[in-house]
Amino acid sequence: MRKYVRAFALLALFLLTALGAAQAQVGKPFAWGGNTTGQLGDGTFNYRFTPDLVLNLTGVVQVASGGYYSYASAGGHSLALKSDGTVWAWGRNQYGALGDGTNTARSTPVQVSGLTGVTQVAGGGNYHSLALKSDGTIWAWGYNAVGQLGDGTTTDRNTPVQVSGLTGVTQVVGGSYHSLSLSR
Repeated sequence: MRKYVRAFALLALFLLTALGAAQAQVGKPFAWGGNTTGQLGDGTFNYRFTPDLVLNLTGVVQVASGGYYSYASAGGHSLALKSDGTVWAWGRNQYGALGDGTNTARSTPVQVSGLTGVTQVAGGGNYHSLALKSDGTIWAWGYNAVGQLGDGTTTDRNTPVQVSGLTGVTQVVGGSYHSLSLSR
């Protein structure tokens, strides 16, 4: 079990470091670094070389990031879980990674459609996002070319769908083209 927890910690550190999003003060998310698709959440598309406050978010208990970088397609997206169990997203929205029902990039946070009671969020490396609810179910949205959303299809989703066949989940992680969970 220690090996899995260690692997999760390293993956989480990588995802946060890759984008530069972190929670420097309790409840107030800050972000810095590249911002080509608004992934810093400051209302601009300008790079930030020092931490800058993500706009319009308070009561944040967790942040996560996802995305992919290549010379042809740069960008990423960011996620925040608020203490009220809602999920907020911003940045690149290709394939619906923000879960707001559109594919439009956002430079400020928007609420993910239809999610409440969330206890953990995770960003996948290639434009998908995941949320773990307090009832032990996982919800996923975004890019789904190889089934990483776990809904039995390869259809991209711009709003959350429930991952099939899992109950009692205690942890969720998004990989590049896959997702992982831990159940009781």
